[in-house]
Amino acid sequence: MFAALAIATGVVIFMGGFFHNVPVAKYFSIPRSIALIDFNLSLIIFVGFRVGIRTLRHRLKHSVSFYNGPVKRIAIIGAGNAGEQLASDLISRRATGIEPVCFLDDDNHKHGLEIHGIPIVGSSDVMPSLREKYGVTGVILALPSQGVRRIRQLSNLALESGLKVLVVPSMSELARGRVRANDLRPVSVEDLLGREPAKLDDTAIDQLIHGRTVLVTGAGGSIGQEICRQVSRRQPKRLVILDQCEVLLYQTEQELISSDAGVIITPIIADVTDRTRMEEIFQRFRPELVLHAAAHKHVPMMESQPGEALKNNTLGTALVAELASNYQVKEFVLISTDKAINPTNVMGASKRLAEMAVQSMQTRPGNLTRFVAVRFGNVLGSSGSVIPMFKKQIAAGGPVTVTHPDVQRYFMTIPEAVGLVLQSATQGRGGDILVLEMGHPLKIIDVARQLIELSGFRPDIDIEIKITGLRPGEKMIEELQHHGEQHHPTAHPRIFRFVGPAMDNAKLPEFLQAVKQCIAQEKDICKQGIRQLVPEYIPFVD
Repeated sequence: MFAALAIATGVVIFMGGFFHNVPVAKYFSIPRSIALIDFNLSLIIFVGFRVGIRTLRHRLKHSVSFYNGPVKRIAIIGAGNAGEQLASDLISRRATGIEPVCFLDDDNHKHGLEIHGIPIVGSSDVMPSLREKYGVTGVILALPSQGVRRIRQLSNLALESGLKVLVVPSMSELARGRVRANDLRPVSVEDLLGREPAKLDDTAIDQLIHGRTVLVTGAGGSIGQEICRQVSRRQPKRLVILDQCEVLLYQTEQELISSDAGVIITPIIADVTDRTRMEEIFQRFRPELVLHAAAHKHVPMMESQPGEALKNNTLGTALVAELASNYQVKEFVLISTDKAINPTNVMGASKRLAEMAVQSMQTRPGNLTRFVAVRFGNVLGSSGSVIPMFKKQIAAGGPVTVTHPDVQRYFMTIPEAVGLVLQSATQGRGGDILVLEMGHPLKIIDVARQLIELSGFRPDIDIEIKITGLRPGEKMIEELQHHGEQHHPTAHPRIFRFVGPAMDNAKLPEFLQAVKQCIAQEKDICKQGIRQLVPEYIPFVD
């Protein structure tokens, strides 16, 4: 291209001299119109030749001759900019093995038109006929600006029509402004079960985090990792990540380093129940914000080992909260759970006890820390949740196990939950228990069916769904409010404040001593001891 421009520049200089009677013109006796025509033709030929060579090379590089595998005939849903860019990229990159044969768009004015020679054959309503009429085996949802509800509707229609589904990520997920084939991904359960993302007050969250030393406990877990991701983007002075599992902590550290957020990352291996170690950490780093996510969360496992749940979830939380107050941390946020509401299992009861300890710290004489607990339900894709378990069972050929056909749970995505936790930290008054609005509960058996269909199988035909019975401590549906708690709105529509009687801080030492006595007891006696501390707890006894 440089050579073409150099030659064109020379021609321009010559023509300038020719038309301005520079002496060089007297040696020529040709009409000036010929020179003008020659200039235009030369420019077109030189530039066109170079562009043509580049285009040919690109076409040959991605030619179908380099791909001998089966070609997947697909329909692109969405004849907007994203669909046009995707079609162009797929046409020029035949090695992807994907051939776009038609567009669908709900704008009737586009029907009958073509994009890159590909016809727009109708609206999404014609999807069920695509396989028979056009030999289509899948669809691509090129609708990056559409909401979760619309993506869910189209995905379900495609799956019901026997078509596989790929999606173009949302604009916020795309690394570039232009849509390319490399951006395509299979539709996920988050796409189908998620909801419209919550709007956050970024200014308030930035003020909470920017320039501060932040301590995140349980940083190796699913929630803890996402907290670290979102905190690091908001430029804290230092991010101290703490976990007792060195493998998970290392993974979190490496991800944060690779994100190149320009934040000082300090990984700390520690047990939150170790007073000497935790005191050393607070004294050394002097955190200004503590996000406490460390906890045992596996319900059946904690039923058989209630002492470990109390030790980690209750006493560990009480210790970290005490140190936060001692070292005048500005805000302390406890990550709690909806299982703490009228608990029927040890894990939920241990988190309720943790809430009580944290609330009581607010009234501690001389306390300057603002303590807040945030409850929410299940998050999609977290470690130990049903989604990863279902995926493994499907990969193994089944069966997919569901405890009860009517059991229901509230779900939200991990990023949404963490975003709302950070938003809660900006709104909560000292001693508050805040609850995230979880939307509508979903039947677990419906989630299982969705995952089976997304994997290309038919529920109860290709993959069996097996009912195993409720496990110890498991509820049919989680509750959202304790008896006696009052419900108050906050400035955010998805965050609510529950107000109930808090334990006097003067009673905290006696309370924690009672917890320690429970830990020392045999399993069933331990559970009865917990009930003395949490009257609404109904223990499961073997």
